[in-house]
Amino acid sequence: MPRIFSRLDPFILSLLATVAIASALPARGSGARLFSDLSTAGICLLFFLHGARLSPRAALDGLRQWRLHAFIFSLTFVLFPLLMLPLRLLEPGLIPHQLFVGLVFMSVLPSTVQSSIAFTSIAKGNVAAAVCSASLSNLIGVVLSPLLVSVLLGSAARVSASSMLAVAAQLLLPFVAGQLARARLAPALQRHPRALATVDRGSVLLVVYTAFGEGVVAGIWHRVSWEQLVIVFLVDVALLAIVLSASSAGGRMLGFGREDRIAAVFCGSKKSLASGLPMATLLFPAATVSTIVLPLMLFHQVQLMACAAISRRFANTQVDRTGEELPQPAAALS
Repeated sequence: MPRIFSRLDPFILSLLATVAIASALPARGSGARLFSDLSTAGICLLFFLHGARLSPRAALDGLRQWRLHAFIFSLTFVLFPLLMLPLRLLEPGLIPHQLFVGLVFMSVLPSTVQSSIAFTSIAKGNVAAAVCSASLSNLIGVVLSPLLVSVLLGSAARVSASSMLAVAAQLLLPFVAGQLARARLAPALQRHPRALATVDRGSVLLVVYTAFGEGVVAGIWHRVSWEQLVIVFLVDVALLAIVLSASSAGGRMLGFGREDRIAAVFCGSKKSLASGLPMATLLFPAATVSTIVLPLMLFHQVQLMACAAISRRFANTQVDRTGEELPQPAAALS
């Protein structure tokens, strides 16, 4: 196996393979309806398990760090959307309208849950704060993301009371149900920690296959060129770099300790594929969803690879008794 593939995250390879399969063998007719129902069920199960996993006591303890959460939410729901303003200069000349809509949609999405917590843990950051912040980000995003879509995109999205209720029914209600069932399910989830990760990735792959299958049937690859994909990829890289820099510099300016700064870096720079894909299917016409989620798909790959490297660097960095980093040879950080 080439070295580049051996260093890629298996989930990234799975996503690429799913897109390839959907491009070659898209579901049609009754098969498409079946996969649509399965993907909806998978996302509902995922948020149900997230609800069963989150301890109310941990959430309450995490809420005490309100300054940290306010900073993270400002990165997720304020800085990201503001960065879309200069991109209007590139639309529709360099970035087609639907891809620009996809970038704006991506900018208002909540943070990831699984990867934000995992990377914070690897980097030896404040895991409790990451759990609380990432979970609250998704709960707030159920309402706030569609509202921001309506404000920023207007008629380009079909945001209405019924669509917002549909988002809440698919994401929020399963979470609440999981909280109610937590007493029975939490011990089993603790004994089998990989179960949630399996459902997380499996549900995302189902939604990706369904969305891209519909896009292939509608002719997505005839609407988007490789040059346009490269431009969107470079925009995604630039957005992530800006937010990562802002999260690190802002955390220092606000006087956060090293563990809190690590949580801010990983929770404030992510965008959730698990929340974004089902939300897109409810807010945009089916024929355009596959094009609109392309920027989110590309950003997801970029954030996983970048944050994996950053988390390893944090983990390998020595700190003094106050929690500040000590200088060390560059070879130790590579």
